[in-house]
Amino acid sequence: MTDVLFLQSDELSDLATPAEYVEWVRDGYESHGNDGSAEPRTKLVSADPPGMCTGYLAILPEVGGMGGYTYAAGFGDGDVHFALPLFDAESGRMEALLDGASMNPFKTGAAGAVGVDALAREDATTLAMIGSGAQARGQLKATATVRDFETVRVFSPTRESRESFAADFDDRLDADVSAVESAAEALEEADVVVTATKAEDPVFDDADLPDDAHVTAMGQYDRGKQEIPPETVARSTYVPDLRERAFQDAGAFLAALDDGLVDEDHVHAELGEVVAGHEAGRTSDDEVTVFDSGGTGIETVAAAWNLYRRAEEQGLGRPLEFAPGSEALTGE
Repeated sequence: MTDVLFLQSDELSDLATPAEYVEWVRDGYESHGNDGSAEPRTKLVSADPPGMCTGYLAILPEVGGMGGYTYAAGFGDGDVHFALPLFDAESGRMEALLDGASMNPFKTGAAGAVGVDALAREDATTLAMIGSGAQARGQLKATATVRDFETVRVFSPTRESRESFAADFDDRLDADVSAVESAAEALEEADVVVTATKAEDPVFDDADLPDDAHVTAMGQYDRGKQEIPPETVARSTYVPDLRERAFQDAGAFLAALDDGLVDEDHVHAELGEVVAGHEAGRTSDDEVTVFDSGGTGIETVAAAWNLYRRAEEQGLGRPLEFAPGSEALTGE
């Protein structure tokens, strides 16, 4: 039998700061850019009952771990649970099984922050946040660790939500954080724009986006979700998390492709290629850059592996016994 460390969500919730998540996820993308392997998610959809079962995988040799994420959403339960098995990237041995609920917004936020750090101007001081839910909170916590923002403007359709969001972060950050009445107002003179919504249509007009801005888009993980305008994709240096994913479910990129605004060569590079130094990111202060993040096993495995190692050092979790395949197949 093989002992596998099981870690509950609440054991992981306070193990790392947003800045540490960003560091770990940056290392994960660097590993992927050098010698790692990752695939876009597989999504299986059920019409009755309505729901989906999905998952994705990554091997990150420089990080030391491999594994992935699988979860079901919808169906009769109406909720979601994240199961995260981890394996040693050298031996292949299963090391841990994590309940990934508490880490989810942190590792996703860290992926967005790594995109900002790789592609936004170094002197960026003004951030526009479109969205005010849990993912938007994770994005701002992480992104605030990679740039010294002086001004943050947040817009979401519900006044109470955006004002509560702004009040919380105005107390938490050194920046002046305020809620505004429109996306256009949020984007005024913005250096960085982060979209973290469930929108099916663009949440801002391309004409309102400054010519030197960086956009991190977090809500484009389906052909029907076009969180940013196709015109923004077309005039940008466009960097997705995975090149293959851009052609699978990056809604705004696919819309730009369908409309003839871009061709298949418009993908500049994967984020890992930029982080690892194999491809250039931003090359001038007056270009628009886009990081399109739909979720991969890269940030998931990178964050989870480091959480597992830290939890193990602190004596957290409990062992579960897994039968090796050799025993299961032979009965020995």
